Amino acid sequence: MTTLAEIPGRPAPTSSSPAPDRADADALDRARRLEARLGDPYDPANPHGLAALFDADARSTPPEATEALLTEEGIGAEFVPVALGGRLTRADLLARAVRPVFRRDLGLGMGHGLISLFAAGAVWAAGDEPQRRATARLLLDGGRIAILHHELAHANAILRHEFTARPAPGGRRISGRKDVILNASRADLHVVYARTDEAPGPRGHSVLLLDPAGQDPAHLRHLPRVESTGMRGALFSGLEFAELPVPEDALVGHPGDGAAIALRAFQVNRSLICGLVTAAAGTVLHSAARAATEGRANGVARRWHKPLTGVFADLLACDAMSTTVLRALSLLPASAHLFAAAVKYVVPELLRENLEELATVLGARGYDHTNPAYGALGKLGRDLPVAGLGHAGSASCQSVLVPQLRGLAERSWFAEPEPPAELFTTGAALPPLDYRLLGIAGGGDFMAASLAATAERLAPLRDAGGHTGALAGLAEAFATELRGLRAQCRRIPPGPAALADPAVVRLSDRYSRIVGAAAVLAVWEGQDGADPFLADPAWAVLALTRAGQRLGIPVPALPDGVQDQVLAELLRRHGEGLGYDLDALPYEGRP
Repeated sequence: MTTLAEIPGRPAPTSSSPAPDRADADALDRARRLEARLGDPYDPANPHGLAALFDADARSTPPEATEALLTEEGIGAEFVPVALGGRLTRADLLARAVRPVFRRDLGLGMGHGLISLFAAGAVWAAGDEPQRRATARLLLDGGRIAILHHELAHANAILRHEFTARPAPGGRRISGRKDVILNASRADLHVVYARTDEAPGPRGHSVLLLDPAGQDPAHLRHLPRVESTGMRGALFSGLEFAELPVPEDALVGHPGDGAAIALRAFQVNRSLICGLVTAAAGTVLHSAARAATEGRANGVARRWHKPLTGVFADLLACDAMSTTVLRALSLLPASAHLFAAAVKYVVPELLRENLEELATVLGARGYDHTNPAYGALGKLGRDLPVAGLGHAGSASCQSVLVPQLRGLAERSWFAEPEPPAELFTTGAALPPLDYRLLGIAGGGDFMAASLAATAERLAPLRDAGGHTGALAGLAEAFATELRGLRAQCRRIPPGPAALADPAVVRLSDRYSRIVGAAAVLAVWEGQDGADPFLADPAWAVLALTRAGQRLGIPVPALPDGVQDQVLAELLRRHGEGLGYDLDALPYEGRP
């Protein structure tokens, strides 16, 4: 096998030193501490285990004991920038630190944590110093923030309805109604995206901060709780405003900044949820591995090799995509928005397919919410759409991608230099995340550039045979696909009509999958060799073969040993209670 160091022209990071203030190690330490506090997820007596969490979900109640534990652990500090007294340095490290929560319950992670960051992102992106300090203090003290945003695209109930904020003496008056808001009934602050200008165009919305405490019920009415099919323990309810007065200093940024603020904050949100829901899918894979090995002394029946190894490779690919974009938010903030939309488009689609494959292994046990050893499949399948990982989320990503495809094809693809090696190198120093630096348009396409460069470096190895030769061939196949896409995207007609053309929308699907493959290649190439499994091409070959088959790219048969090698690692991680992502963090209490 060709080693990573022997790849011709392979770039090296400009700095191999740990991130400032031991940021990577600190995030792993916090993850291990949180894992230990949450305890063995499969212990039926554990008040924070899967049995307790599944029971709370079945009763449609929040898991109060675990929420109290997370508050005690100061989870709100994870969402506050270090400069404001919190622990937030970079988005990739935030995902690493809170991953233990999402391994157990996506609804808990969203309802008692991440939704507050989704809301606070507007303040981190455009708030003045008093707003930033007040928001930070609220989160550090264990408070919650709800987000009330406008319709984005192809809305579901969570996105429907809109608020208006009209000028009034001393500020504005908000009116409007929204029936489905996470934590509306128990938030200490509302971040409201409201229409402030009836004229068409991107300057129609603004962001306002609203303290719900002590408001006159004649102006602010709390609507009843809405039961949801997924995330059943989360509290969804509505709010109705009737000429509610808000002061002038409630405005975040300037009038008309709402769309730009949303585009900055949402790219962080999209990227984080993809990385964290991948951890939740890992728990389902753990259940499937248990089902496939239970009572068998000789490993796994051959009929389960393909679904188990395929899903494992896909989860590593999802983590590679998510980690790359989360690091790009710090390293390449002006251009990360494009890849953020692509990742948010690809990862949920992959995970839905993965859950269907694992259902063939788990059968009816996967939907038994009384059995924590197996029931994570049914719960995650219900939770994904409610967490914004359904059709509405895909449509909003397409609305970002489609308008940029022609310009990228004409000016960017196969013309840009590849991104810095630090983007793909664990432990390399990166700047802190700064929402204010995030771009919302333009900036080029660093992942297409990475694909072109990796394919060129690997080209001399295509005849090497084995895993490395297969990977080199797959890299060239995806680069060839990008060349074909470039020719088609150059013919996209200008103007907004492209979004309504199904043929053009399909091009955004192809594009997203191509640059997703580029992340897999780059993360494999960026390995330092410390983990022999990740340093070997087998997992990347399997992941890219499956990606190529989905795209209809001609891919060769898997080389001998690829599936066996991935299966051996899956069984090792299952036996040792390790996660199925790039970090392989152990579950607490597992052998």
